[in-house]
Amino acid sequence: MPNTIENLREVLFFTLEGLRDKTNPMDIERAKAITDVAQTIINSAKVEVDAARVLNTNQQIPFLVPGATQVSATGHGQKTVEQRPGYSVTTHRAS
Repeated sequence: MPNTIENLREVLFFTLEGLRDKTNPMDIERAKAITDVAQTIINSAKVEVDAARVLNTNQQIPFLVPGATQVSATGHGQKTVEQRPGYSVTTHRAS
């Protein structure tokens, strides 16, 4: 399973469902451990977003935007191609 925000959401919703299961509820300590780790992951993604903002880059955060990203130099700057399910996004940045 790739490490993306979508997968983190899936794990958190699975945890919530486990807590709500009346026949076989998830252990509270295990659920707390899962949410603590999830919060740490979210906080690190926030740091990456803040760093990109401070550095004034258009760099995508892989955890937030899944898919392969290719960066190449052009005669006048940089070209970034992000592969997304069913389509790709190309960004040109002048230098």
